[in-house]
Amino acid sequence: MSSVQDYITSNKERFLEELMDLLRIPSVSADPSFKQDVHRAADYVKSQLEKSGVDYAEICPTDGYPIVYAEKIIDPKAPTVLIYGHYDVQPADPYELWESPPFEPVIKTTDIHPDGAIFARGSADDKGQFYMHIKALEAMTSLGDLSCNVKFMIEGEEEVGSENLDRFVRSNKEKLKADVVLISDTSMIAMEHPSVTVGLRGLAYLQVEVTGPNRDLHSGTYGGAVANPINILCKMIASLQDEDNRISIPGFYDKVENYDKEYREELNKAPFEEKDYRKKLEIAETWGEKGFTTIERVGIRPTLDVNGIWGGYIGEGAKTVLPSKAYAKISMRLVPHQDHKEIAKLFEQHFISLAPPAVKVKVIPHHGGQPAVVPTDSAGYFAAEAAIEEAFGKKAIPTREGGSIPITSLFQQELKLDPILMGFGLDTDSIHSPNEHYGVKNYLLGIETIALFFKHFKNQFEKANS
Repeated sequence: MSSVQDYITSNKERFLEELMDLLRIPSVSADPSFKQDVHRAADYVKSQLEKSGVDYAEICPTDGYPIVYAEKIIDPKAPTVLIYGHYDVQPADPYELWESPPFEPVIKTTDIHPDGAIFARGSADDKGQFYMHIKALEAMTSLGDLSCNVKFMIEGEEEVGSENLDRFVRSNKEKLKADVVLISDTSMIAMEHPSVTVGLRGLAYLQVEVTGPNRDLHSGTYGGAVANPINILCKMIASLQDEDNRISIPGFYDKVENYDKEYREELNKAPFEEKDYRKKLEIAETWGEKGFTTIERVGIRPTLDVNGIWGGYIGEGAKTVLPSKAYAKISMRLVPHQDHKEIAKLFEQHFISLAPPAVKVKVIPHHGGQPAVVPTDSAGYFAAEAAIEEAFGKKAIPTREGGSIPITSLFQQELKLDPILMGFGLDTDSIHSPNEHYGVKNYLLGIETIALFFKHFKNQFEKANS
């Protein structure tokens, strides 16, 4: 047993309780009613960083929620690892679908997590994952094993598009100067098949509003004579994809890369059982763009999805109303070379063109992020590969993930660093959904693997610069 393993084992209960204290704070950045809680989470993160051994920590105000910055410099000549994470979480709605309250964390065993999983909003995305880095720092400093300088940048607006992060990064390039960025906000294929994410899709997120008459109308008096905005909106949305589930927005695929047969075959070698995938989701079949496998659909192909739709009367009982307005939230996951601002503009132009004269349409952009691809021949990637192999006993598999982390491309552009996406969550952890959870074993083994990354990164860095 390594000394880091011993330290984790000796402090297991405290490590879990500290995380659960953080999970009890409902830091929902999308809902202004949780504003004080978001700030409270930032304060907690700063205090825990200080307790874990950093030399300096501060809360950096932004025009939105603050960024927690901290650092520990052991030697100016040593390599520096910059840690990124986010302390804000998704809304927990619908609350009635949670088996236990979303901000009252509990540990329960599951088929996938026989050692237990922490059920709470933010457990896997991203409180449980970034908190591993704080505990890894504590273990390394307590044992005198810290081999690299370390900096932390933990933000509070990732779930609402990281609107103020660009400005902070551009204004603090010297402060954030590092040799590698390490992010744990992604997932692995499975505990039996550890992986490192080497590609993320981008995101364009919009809200649409369709307006018909100047007020809600009686559906008997006016139905059939006046356009119903909900009916119109449904037709417009349905037309955004054809019978092969290909997106019909003109120009949408102009910059999408068409990979050759060899690359696609290599991508599909990742462990994946379609039958198990369907069983876990309780679906009869998968669904998506014709001509592509499930792995390809979530890794190298763009998508368009309705994330919410509403209008008219949605209360108990019946109300025969013809609504004045209808709304929908629509997101598009983007692949390399697709610019989220350009795609949002193409969507807006096309969606407005779909509307008949009987209604008016408004498109409101919310937030977005650029797609990113990470090279697999860097010192950081080799260090992640070696750390995972030492901790898990298996070689890491490079994978592309369907989610988006806008900061990834920002780091590449502004700091000239390729982030290492070494996440420990699983696709079955229900992030963004009721009953989100994070495996206890994932959490503790993640702490160990992060400590190993520091050791291997120092070796890889020195080798690359010798």
